[in-house]
Amino acid sequence: MSRIIQFREAVAEAMSEEMRRDENVYLMGEEVAEYNGAYKASKGMLDEFGPKRVIDTPIAELGFSGIGVGSAMNGLRPIVEFMTFNFSLVAIDQIISNAAKMHQMSGGQLTVPIVFRGPTGSAGQLGATHSQSFESWFANCPGLKVAVASTPYNVKGLLKTAIRDNDPVLIMESEQMYGDKGEVPEEEYLIPLGQAHIDREGSDVTIVSFGKIIKVVHAAAEELAKEGISCEVIDLLSVRPIDYDTVINSVKKTNRMVFVEEAWPLGSIATELTYVVQREAFDYLDAPIRRITTADTPMAYAPTLVEAFLPQIKDVMDAVKGVLYK
Repeated sequence: MSRIIQFREAVAEAMSEEMRRDENVYLMGEEVAEYNGAYKASKGMLDEFGPKRVIDTPIAELGFSGIGVGSAMNGLRPIVEFMTFNFSLVAIDQIISNAAKMHQMSGGQLTVPIVFRGPTGSAGQLGATHSQSFESWFANCPGLKVAVASTPYNVKGLLKTAIRDNDPVLIMESEQMYGDKGEVPEEEYLIPLGQAHIDREGSDVTIVSFGKIIKVVHAAAEELAKEGISCEVIDLLSVRPIDYDTVINSVKKTNRMVFVEEAWPLGSIATELTYVVQREAFDYLDAPIRRITTADTPMAYAPTLVEAFLPQIKDVMDAVKGVLYK
């Protein structure tokens, strides 16, 4: 049985179910307790689990991330919420130098079963320092796993999997998706990390994306279908590990690929995946791969410039027609 719930409710359900299942799981971050979360993604959890397991922190990401890493090394399973991953930069040393490296540096003696979660990317007119995508930054680091949710269904499944994982996992969300609604089963389910999902089957071109920008891809695919163009849409779901096989097999069928990503172009996930596809499926490609990213600038505040900065439906449609030589 499924019901329609909001993205924020799916997040709260995943955390609550895992906290009921395992008393070592706890949540901490800014405003997660008394305020029910900055985006109400932990609503009701303080009442159920109490202040020792749902912990409000000072505005000190470096400090509470370090506490989380230390507690994970000592047998707990913390969930650390960043109000936005823009603020994770204050804690990036703890994530990269400690959480990601500890298992290898200890010769396998220590594990760090910790989840860092919160919104990534732009959320409207929030200016340059609050509108950045860091998925590719963290995915660059061995020892971390990085997933980017796009629906209530997959955020719940990915988050539950992440909480049970013995390695550090980052779950990236979006401020603009917490109110999104979607079908979520009542029964328990998990979504494995490193397994992409074919959201829409097609035959003319493969469009790969992840996170909230995939909504732009789906809108473009609908418009293109009206013109007789059949798009296969793949949601990567996790960007470390990446499910290369699903993408490559799709490209072998469609012979064309467009990648859409809400991130700066240099060193993006698109850069990595397009390299692997051309290496493994070069003879199947009937056109050069196209990628659509954000503009290679800090994001502006003016709404017209926000629109110019982000990939739009027309950009996706133009790229698809380009690889089809239309």
